[in-house]
Amino acid sequence: MRKIVLCFGFAFTLISCGSALQPVNESNVPPTPPAVPKTPKPDPKVDQVTMVLPDIKKMTSVQKTVEFLASDELQGRDTGSLGIEIAAQFIETRFKNVGVQPYFETYRNNFDAKGKPAFNIVGKVEGNDPKLKNEIIIIGAHYDHIGKGRPVGDDTIANGANDNAAGTTAVLALADYFAKAKSNKRTIIFTLYSAEEKGLLGSKHLAKSFKKKNITPYVMFNIEMIGVPMVGKDHLVYISGYDLSNMPAKFNEYAGEKVIGFLPKAKEFNLFRRSDNYPFYQEFGIPAHTISSFDFTNFDHYHGVGDEADKMDFSFMETVIQKIIPGLERMANTPSQEIKMNEIKN
Repeated sequence: MRKIVLCFGFAFTLISCGSALQPVNESNVPPTPPAVPKTPKPDPKVDQVTMVLPDIKKMTSVQKTVEFLASDELQGRDTGSLGIEIAAQFIETRFKNVGVQPYFETYRNNFDAKGKPAFNIVGKVEGNDPKLKNEIIIIGAHYDHIGKGRPVGDDTIANGANDNAAGTTAVLALADYFAKAKSNKRTIIFTLYSAEEKGLLGSKHLAKSFKKKNITPYVMFNIEMIGVPMVGKDHLVYISGYDLSNMPAKFNEYAGEKVIGFLPKAKEFNLFRRSDNYPFYQEFGIPAHTISSFDFTNFDHYHGVGDEADKMDFSFMETVIQKIIPGLERMANTPSQEIKMNEIKN
C-alpha cells in the first residue's frame, strides 16, 4: 500500500464504477433522463479541513500523479469523503498551475449525490479561433472511487488506481499539454466527475448544466481504466459504442495509426451506457465515447483493494497519452465538424 504523508490545517469546508458489470442487450434508445436533483445545503456537522498539498510541480509525472491519487491517505476517494476533497484540491491546483481556467465561476460544479454534497471539477483551455472556439470538445474522466472494499488481510482501502486514477491522470496530462501548446482552435473543457460509482451522477449533472446554458458540445471523449495494456490486440485502447459514430475511424486517421479498436466484450456488456460519456449522448445526441484498455482478462482487481498504483504499467499509460494527443489535436482544429453520429439501420 503506497503511503504519502499529508499535513492538514483548518480553512475550507469539506464538501463532503458504476454497478457490477452484467451483460445486457445493446440498444441505442436512451431511457428517460432522471429528474435533476437539488443541490443540498452545506452540512454544518462536516469538519472544516484543508490540506497542505505536496509540491505539485514535482508531482506532474504519470507515475507520481497516480501514486498520489491512489495513496492510502485518500481512503479510496469515496464521494463525500475527505479523500475526494484532497483529490479535488490536487486537481484544482494542477489546473491553476498550468493555466487551465475555471469553466464556471470556480472549478467546482456542485450537485447532490444521493444526499451528499459533491462536485465535478471543470476547467477550460479556450480555443484560439474566433469562430471555432464556440465549438466545445469535452475530455473527461471520473476521479471518485468506492472508498472501502472487501478486506484482504488488514487492507480495506479500495485505492482505485486503475479505476480511475489512471483516467484522471490522463486528463490532467492532456490539460497540461493543451494549456502549454495553445494549439486548439476549438475550446477544450477538461472535466473530472464525482459520483460516477453511484450511478454517473456527476456527468449527468454536468450534461444538464450545459443543456440549461444552451451549450451543445461537438464531441465528448471520456477516459476510463487505462492502467494496463490489453492482451493480444493490434490497438492500444478500445472505444465504447464503436459503431455509433465515425469517431474511431476519424481518430485513427487523425493520429496516423490504429490507436483505437473494437472490443466485442464492450458491446456485450454495453459499456457505452456504463460510463460518463453516456449522459452527454442522452442530452445532446452527440458522438460521446469512452476509451479504455480494461479487456476483462488483464486486470483482476476491479473494485477490489488490490487496485493499487504498483499494479499500473506507467510506460503503457504514457504511450496511450502520447498517442491520443495527435487525434485530439486534429479533432480540435479541423475546419468543419467531421466527427458525426452514424445512421442507425433498422
